[in-house]
Amino acid sequence: MTRGALPIICRTGSALRYNLKVSTHTAIFLMADTSPTEYFIQGITSSGRKFRPSDWSERLAGVMACYGPKSRGTKGPNSHLQYSLYVRPTMIGDLKCVILDSRLHDIEPMAFNFVMNFARDNDLIVTQACELNLEPPGPAPADPKQK
Repeated sequence: MTRGALPIICRTGSALRYNLKVSTHTAIFLMADTSPTEYFIQGITSSGRKFRPSDWSERLAGVMACYGPKSRGTKGPNSHLQYSLYVRPTMIGDLKCVILDSRLHDIEPMAFNFVMNFARDNDLIVTQACELNLEPPGPAPADPKQK
């Protein structure tokens, strides 16, 4: 994979479908006609080294926690301590990742650029993601003139 090239990961409903070989940095992805909506920042450099410190994804998401819509209905003493819906730490297999939603760019472009520049400055692998709707089309509406 060349530097700056972004392979595409596609989601189907709630399931993430991908074929990623982290050790060799080759990837086979589903392609989609829709525009990407998320970026997966993987905790591995383009040279194959695991990114340190080990809690980098939680730290990055924690810094960005104030951006995005507030979650409703959360109660308790620590309800104010939560990640943004637009920058979320996650694990894919044993690899720490951060999922960056492109809607963050709409509400705060500097915050979006901060996260993307973090990935670029630390030589982390970034992949684009998109949602796929694989529901079969419903039956065509009946023509009222055909009776």
